Amino acid sequence: MRYSKRVEWCDTSDIGDILKALSNPEILSLAGGLPAPELFPIEEVKMATALVLDREGERALQYSSAYGDPRLREIVAKRMTEKYRTPAQADEVLITNGSQQALDMAGKVFLDEGSVVLCESPTYLGALGAFKTYGARFVGVETDKDGMVIEDLERKLKEVDDVRLVYVNPDFQNPTGIDWSVERRKAFAEVVGRYGVPAIEDNPYGELRFDGPCPPSIKSFDTSGVVISLGSFSKIFCPGMRVAWMIAEPEILSKFADMKQNDILCSSTLHQAQVVAYMEMFDLDLHVERICQVYSKRLSVMMESIGQFFPEGAVVNPPAGGLFAWVELPEGINAREVFKVAVEEHKVAFVPGGAFFAEPGQDNYMRLNFSGVGEDRIREGIRRLGQVLSQSL
Repeated sequence: MRYSKRVEWCDTSDIGDILKALSNPEILSLAGGLPAPELFPIEEVKMATALVLDREGERALQYSSAYGDPRLREIVAKRMTEKYRTPAQADEVLITNGSQQALDMAGKVFLDEGSVVLCESPTYLGALGAFKTYGARFVGVETDKDGMVIEDLERKLKEVDDVRLVYVNPDFQNPTGIDWSVERRKAFAEVVGRYGVPAIEDNPYGELRFDGPCPPSIKSFDTSGVVISLGSFSKIFCPGMRVAWMIAEPEILSKFADMKQNDILCSSTLHQAQVVAYMEMFDLDLHVERICQVYSKRLSVMMESIGQFFPEGAVVNPPAGGLFAWVELPEGINAREVFKVAVEEHKVAFVPGGAFFAEPGQDNYMRLNFSGVGEDRIREGIRRLGQVLSQSL
């Protein structure tokens, strides 16, 4: 049988090994990026669903526009304007099946075989996978505690041929947890606008901020119309509904809508209506506040446990939100080798950091998730990992 090149480009080896390990129910997982299921608003969703079926059942169970429910687009535009100062209108919003679908569509819209994507180093593993499927090449851009280094970004834009897209995750970045400074956001928008290169601002974690207001989005500084802003209800509401959005100039948005219509016709009409009804009936901000309180405590437990159980030389800077802690391991420790021993002998899992780099060789990092399990399990998981790391020295 003859398969397309996309099958060859679709490299799932890193995540496949992790998922295989996690299929064992005995594994204590600090690997996934899963929200805490006990925080899902199940009773509220039941009531919202009943309202939808009572007042608009026939419409909610029918096909709908590829752009999404007009009411939900209005809600997203208003929410993004208020929280991130993104001056969005409803006709600049496209509803997607999770942000991952938006990344896949970006590959269809912008990339050809051999096209270059500039990204943070390290960057989100799912973005690398989505763009690889379209034959993309990746060039990492330096980052520091304030985000992408703008001087290196501009250098790469000048020197690298066929850059079609810049991908960034500025709010509690996956995997590092870095939260870009306002100055970097503003400078980034100016540079990509000056070069006329489309940029994706992927922000699934921004509302999981443990203290203070959300900073302005990169899109809020975009005067050239090249920034595409992604957001999602997955981490702040219900990931199983697969309801997310993108904000872009109408001309760009129309290309994505065409791709979406040719692919899946439309997002779930019912799930969109459920989100609309929930927003009418309940206070999503209050729900997010509860989530942040729980995650903040879990992060504190993780940081305390790392200090107690990890060997000297392990470096971690606690994030101010999001889902992940990024650990630089002592020199000489290979996280991929640690992963095998941790899973097979100690029944604990994490994500080896090398999977998040566009270039191979960065194997002395690990990503730890603090949202998906309770405080006692976090403490036990870190204790087990500390044993493995100490044995690896």
